[in-house]
Amino acid sequence: MTISPTLKNLQERMFKLKLSIKDIIKFLDESKLIKFIQGIQAGSAVDSHVTPEPWEMPGYDNKIIMASGSFTQGSSIEISADAPIKPPYIAFMQGGLTYESGKLCLMKALECENNLAD
Repeated sequence: MTISPTLKNLQERMFKLKLSIKDIIKFLDESKLIKFIQGIQAGSAVDSHVTPEPWEMPGYDNKIIMASGSFTQGSSIEISADAPIKPPYIAFMQGGLTYESGKLCLMKALECENNLAD
């Protein structure tokens, strides 16, 4: 399996010491963005059986997709990712309650995104 340069860079950045809890990830197309967000949910400790889908959320001009594997409803510090479905395809990922849980979610998200090409 080959990892795209953008995702390889993300993988390298995610496991270095950082001061911000938020990462911005740019994708080349809509389907990769959606698969990545779905992978974050699939790798989460809570509601990993749920598959988020883009939908018309009130107050937004475009469809939105959101993943949250949080124990506390509405918490984004535990692990979450969301994105508007429009170019440029940018996901906003934040949190990771522990290093291990954050790494697991990222690994699952990269697996989902890479499986799209198979």
